[in-house]
Amino acid sequence: MYAMILDEKLDFLWTQVPDPVRKPDEVLIKVHAAAVNRADLMQKTGNYASPAGWPPWCGLEVAGIVLEAPVGAEVKKGDKVCALLGGGGYSEKVVAPAGMVLPIPENLPMTEAASLPEVWSTVYLNLMLEANGIKPGEVFFVQAGASGVGLAAVQFAKTLGAKVIATVGSAEKAKVVRSFGADIAVDYHKEDILDVLKANPPSAALDCVGGKAMGACLETMAFGGRWIMIATLAGGETSLDLETLWRKRIRLIGSTLRSRTPEEKTKILQSLKRDLWPLFSARKLISHIHATFPVRDVAAAHAVLERNENIGKVVLTFEDEK
Repeated sequence: MYAMILDEKLDFLWTQVPDPVRKPDEVLIKVHAAAVNRADLMQKTGNYASPAGWPPWCGLEVAGIVLEAPVGAEVKKGDKVCALLGGGGYSEKVVAPAGMVLPIPENLPMTEAASLPEVWSTVYLNLMLEANGIKPGEVFFVQAGASGVGLAAVQFAKTLGAKVIATVGSAEKAKVVRSFGADIAVDYHKEDILDVLKANPPSAALDCVGGKAMGACLETMAFGGRWIMIATLAGGETSLDLETLWRKRIRLIGSTLRSRTPEEKTKILQSLKRDLWPLFSARKLISHIHATFPVRDVAAAHAVLERNENIGKVVLTFEDEK
């Protein structure tokens, strides 16, 4: 098969690699689409390697057709599926533990289905498990609201009854984020996020930005607040008044999905299927696709994220790429 590997200079190279060998509890999938994530950008620069046992090239979520499956698995040969991976999705074929492979929700194209497993697992994990759920009337704050994770978090928090505040980088993104349910869209180029949070103390926050301003923002939280860090795109250093944490009983939570075990990921994915798949089929939830690129144009796809141009997800397609 062909895969988009990283060569010794960490440049992309579309080349032949051995076909994956399926273990008895794994599903073999012919890939039709693979979504691009910021973790892929980190892996491209040599800063976020695939976990042990996964291919060393990028790709955390795919959609395609089952070629082989274990006897008794939820999916069978010929089914349209999406899968969560530890790595290796930028290839014509992948294998994944059966529990990390789900049927595609009804009425969804492959490009949208490929953007579900990683993003929506991240959102479900952090809002439902790490934050212990979002209750109606709570204020939810999400950074990078126009990103794939951001738009998913906005929608999910609204289904849970929250008031949603999201940061964005332009008026265009603010308009889109509001159309997906955000009550307040803060353009950080023009507005002071801290002032908005002081006026609307968040009960829960999903933060992929961090940076120097994070500490002051965290101190605006309501009593019993939960601030969840999933990345530090603006840097890993800040300062905060630790007394605020214990006086307000605030929890600062670090969270990642990629390093979790297949068993943990399986539980999350099954929860997605149970709770969210009907909403996708009914189009009450949407994984918004910003752009698609043939896999050979992966560098251009990555550049969209690098320039922060995307509103929602960027997806690679695998039709006739030899």
